[in-house]
Amino acid sequence: MSEYAATFELIDADKDGRISADELVRLMAVLDEPLTIDGARGAISKVDADGDGLIDLDEFSTWLRGR
Repeated sequence: MSEYAATFELIDADKDGRISADELVRLMAVLDEPLTIDGARGAISKVDADGDGLIDLDEFSTWLRGR
């Protein structure tokens, strides 16, 4: 299991195994860092290796390891 799985699960509100733009917008609002839906989609596109418009745990882990 990824060392980032617990964090990923907190963000993945609907527990479908992927982070959507809507979930990212909600997370950023909680963190008091507002993000538009277009901004969230843009951020996801930078991490989304398979092009499905969502971030899975592998993509999330790769992104965090690269930071």
